[in-house]
Amino acid sequence: MSSTGVGPDWAEVIAGHATVDATGRRLIAQLRSCEAASLAFCRLLERWARGEPEPCTPGRRHAALRRAAERVEVALTGLEEPLGRYLLELQTEFAEGRSWYGEPGAGELVAWEPVLQKAGVQVAPGRVAQVYLELAVLVRALGGLSESVRFGVEVDRMSLWAGLFDLRENLFARAVEDLRALAAA
Repeated sequence: MSSTGVGPDWAEVIAGHATVDATGRRLIAQLRSCEAASLAFCRLLERWARGEPEPCTPGRRHAALRRAAERVEVALTGLEEPLGRYLLELQTEFAEGRSWYGEPGAGELVAWEPVLQKAGVQVAPGRVAQVYLELAVLVRALGGLSESVRFGVEVDRMSLWAGLFDLRENLFARAVEDLRALAAA
């Protein structure tokens, strides 16, 4: 919990800049859901990359990936409206803010084909790589926003808008489509 009792530290920034409290609360709730589902998806793949065969059979691993993709897809679909509303309310006269998170790091760029083959999961590795990358960036971005709060670095309104806008563009440009395909595989 954050010092405001709103939730994770990143939620303080969102709540603090919310024009309408209800919009901020809806966005925070949905981002929490997205963060949890994204972490579960990424951790599932990371366990397989470490050679941990959980679940115990290829069929169950395939089903686990499908369920994880579906949970993230549902969370992201639910994020679209509150995020769009928040951005609309937050929008300033000048859109000159700097995004508060960086580009993908080397840790997010993983060749998933050998991992998926070893796990016995038959899905498009390119889709998995793209989804993993976008979800890892989302989780890292929220973590970076929390670090800003912890270190007392103020995230101004324009920068918050720019970062959330960039996240929205990345997530909804292709990630949701890839997640739907993985959930249906």
